[in-house]
Amino acid sequence: HAAGLQELPAVFDGVKLAAVATVLYILVRCLNLMSPTAPPEIVYQDTLLSRYLLKSCPMLTKEYIPPLLWGKSGHLQTALYGKMGRVNTPTPHGVRKFLPMLQDGATATFDLFEALGDHSTGDDITMVICPGIGNHSEKNYIRTFVDYSQQQGYRCAVLNHLGALPNMELTSPRMFTCGCTWEFAAMVGYIRRAFPQTLLVVVGFSLGGNIVCKYLGENRSNQERVLCGVSVCQGYSALRAQETFFQWDQCRRLYNFVLANSMKKLILPHRDSLLSLNSSSIADADLSRVSAATSLMQIDDSIMRKFHGYSSLNEYYEKESCVHYIHKITVPLLLVNSLDDPLVHPSLLAVPRSLTEKMPNVMFALTQHGGHMGFFEGAVLLPQRLSWMDKAIVEYADAICHWEKKKRWSLCERIWFLIPEH
Repeated sequence: HAAGLQELPAVFDGVKLAAVATVLYILVRCLNLMSPTAPPEIVYQDTLLSRYLLKSCPMLTKEYIPPLLWGKSGHLQTALYGKMGRVNTPTPHGVRKFLPMLQDGATATFDLFEALGDHSTGDDITMVICPGIGNHSEKNYIRTFVDYSQQQGYRCAVLNHLGALPNMELTSPRMFTCGCTWEFAAMVGYIRRAFPQTLLVVVGFSLGGNIVCKYLGENRSNQERVLCGVSVCQGYSALRAQETFFQWDQCRRLYNFVLANSMKKLILPHRDSLLSLNSSSIADADLSRVSAATSLMQIDDSIMRKFHGYSSLNEYYEKESCVHYIHKITVPLLLVNSLDDPLVHPSLLAVPRSLTEKMPNVMFALTQHGGHMGFFEGAVLLPQRLSWMDKAIVEYADAICHWEKKKRWSLCERIWFLIPEH
């Protein structure tokens, strides 16, 4: 018996070691610590412009290194973005603009931030920015990106999605949807009128990426004075994406539930406005179904599709997706996604890949890590204030601005030499 008792501590020590080893294994797997860092995969056609961009944009060619202990987990990158947006967020100072929409009485709003210095080209350039689902200019990731862009000489105009601003009443029975471009078009129209000499860089984040690509492709005139477009972390086709949001791989069904709850918090405070305003297509029963919804699809079917009179959810997703418009964009276009984005299924990335095969103006950048709208950089634990995404967008925009400036100078020189001497 004494010998057996002496062996018990050794047994317990073995159990403890096995437990520690198991926990470490789970952490390594969950945090994806064994995944190697790498430069983004860049898909493009070999053109003079693409060669110039790859030389001028080191963010697209050098290794993206996320924070060591947690940055290789797409879930943690996404969770930190969702909870905090960014760290040490600056507070850029802007002016809020209100734009009455004549077609249905809605009031679009956006915030305008002036540049904090001259752009390196000397040109007047405005970034017109469309945030992610239910977001606005006060979100931390938007404030960080705007502050950095201002410092690089860009004026910034940031759309506030209809119904997303706290304490801002609706003036029509309608909120933002995944593909309605009316408010964004109103903002861009204002910028064009207020600043006749300005050139535009169009930027969209997540759902905003769908909106800006749809806007640019809807009408050729929407691309006038546009230098380039940038889309980050969008899914390209809502119709295809809806099936993946009910799958449990990458916890996508859980994200669906969380996003649905966030949407309910945006929609339900507008109950009185949605029901009381004239010509409302929304009934009290629709809002009751929103209250009980556990997925974005249930919310979209109950209320969002009805804002624009779609007869079915499939029709709404089909008509509101940029996949049917993006091939009409002729200006340079950068599409950015992350391979470990838990919201965007890898199958959806076939869209930007196929686009680059047909369109020489499109460049697709796919990072190994970054999650959904995270792209944090840093050494071990604490991320830096600026993300890889912030720096990559501005770097690409700068390169395009200089490319277009050189083209204009070359054209002027050719015209000058053609003018006969008097």
